[in-house]
Amino acid sequence: MSDAPRPIRIGNVSGFYGDRFSAMREMLEGGDLDFIVGDYLAELTMLILGRDRLKDPNLGYAKTFLRQMEENLELIAEKDVKVVVNAGGLNPHGLAVDLREVIEKLGVDRRVAFVAGDDIVARADELGLGTPIAANAYLGAFGIKAALDAGADIVVTGRVTDASLVVGSAASAFGWGYDDIDQLAGAVVAGHVIECSAQATGGNYSFFTEIPKMGRLGFPIAEVAADGTSVITKHEGTGGAVLVGTITAQLLYEIAGPRYYNPDATARMDTITLAQVGADRVSISGVKGEAPPKDLKVSLNHLGGIRNEFEVVVTGLDIEAKAALFQEQFEDALAERPAELSWDLVRHDRANADTEETASAILRCVARDADPRKAGRKFSSTAVELALASYPGFTLTAPPANGAPYGVFEPAYVDAALVPHQVNLPDGVTVKVEPSPLRTDAIVDQSVDAPAATDWGETFTAPLGTIVGARSGDKGGSANIGVWVRSAEEFAWLDQTLSVNRLKELLPEIADLTVHRYPLPNMWAVNFVIEEVLGRGVAENVRFDPQAKGLGEWLRSRTVAIPTRFRKTEES
Repeated sequence: MSDAPRPIRIGNVSGFYGDRFSAMREMLEGGDLDFIVGDYLAELTMLILGRDRLKDPNLGYAKTFLRQMEENLELIAEKDVKVVVNAGGLNPHGLAVDLREVIEKLGVDRRVAFVAGDDIVARADELGLGTPIAANAYLGAFGIKAALDAGADIVVTGRVTDASLVVGSAASAFGWGYDDIDQLAGAVVAGHVIECSAQATGGNYSFFTEIPKMGRLGFPIAEVAADGTSVITKHEGTGGAVLVGTITAQLLYEIAGPRYYNPDATARMDTITLAQVGADRVSISGVKGEAPPKDLKVSLNHLGGIRNEFEVVVTGLDIEAKAALFQEQFEDALAERPAELSWDLVRHDRANADTEETASAILRCVARDADPRKAGRKFSSTAVELALASYPGFTLTAPPANGAPYGVFEPAYVDAALVPHQVNLPDGVTVKVEPSPLRTDAIVDQSVDAPAATDWGETFTAPLGTIVGARSGDKGGSANIGVWVRSAEEFAWLDQTLSVNRLKELLPEIADLTVHRYPLPNMWAVNFVIEEVLGRGVAENVRFDPQAKGLGEWLRSRTVAIPTRFRKTEES
């Protein structure tokens, strides 16, 4: 009989601030769990919470989490499930205080701890980071471990890495230390898989038509073992599916090269082995770890200024000439030109259309400026003033607006030794968590372009997505597109075919940008990182798709020559 402890079951209940509110109740009622984790933070969320805190210093945390706990605390206590979340945002202390008040009101026995120290905005200038409205270092998992080891039932944190919620839970359960590199790396990978909730069970999945019960997807569970291996699953009877494909897609989400950096261990994404080991059960094994980087990533958010926009409808004949006329008239009429002024003509129109909408295009104008007078209501009102003096059929899609403040995200890096990683334990004592003694200079993965092409014989022309899946997303001003296939032979073709230049041909909007390419043969995948495609981050909103969520699906829609031998994939 084995003396190894049983795996722990960690269920995710949130992938972002605004995820399904009922997920916590569903996970608690759906089956046995040891831990509940929830990711409430994103780069854009930190900006939103920063604005909240400017209005009221008592705010700055994810308020929905407090309501979830008020509804579910009695069940959590009854089932003795521990809760680890980053819902503290910019104010984990405030969330812990309010949470303790709820616990006292309900009369349940739950002990609360909070992790802090990530908020370094007061020292930003001293650390050479300028004067942002929010500056938060991505802390690791050992503050969470210290809180759980001290008897905490609920741990709320500020900005920790998304995977740290799972890593800290497992490190406490199994007594891992900083030198258990492979185990920590395995938990990092498991945490990365379940951090985005239903994306692991079929959400945002390229081959969604293969997923049953898409109406209400179940949330994922990581069964993490003492050796760092894991099985990803979900509660029986819930919607969606846990497949090698859904896990591959999530592993490719918002990554860069083969090294996935975390404060406690660097996980080698090129060592992962996935296997379908049962219905809705995918094992993750073979993960190798390396020493973590000495520097912590810091999320900086600045107020960029005021952003305003308007759209006019252009209908029928001479679309481009009408748009050019209005643009010239508008710019001539502006009393003060904004610092940034951009125009986009979106061609929805087609010839001889049988509805007015399909005969029309949209001309969008966007302004940004630090001076509210240049991008405020006066800017959009200038468009209204031309209503009776411009092209035939002129109309606006909305009345003039005041514009809104926008933020700019900027990544930075600070030595972990300079960030005071602290834990307030259930007894009120605050302890300091030292960074990993194994920290070293980060190894930068080198971009690898496509190998020489071979002759694949007869081909047929079809969308790339006929056999290729994709997942894309934002990382500051950059974006990634991870693409994968479902056999070794298909990967050999994909790896040879999808070079950096070919990607730029298929996606002309990125032709002038820097693109890095990282093959991951163990997952039959290739990951691309496109620099500056999102300007200065999602909050600047420079693209039609500001978070690059659809970039991968656009790529899949582009037609290419596919070897005829793979046609069976299309028909199966």
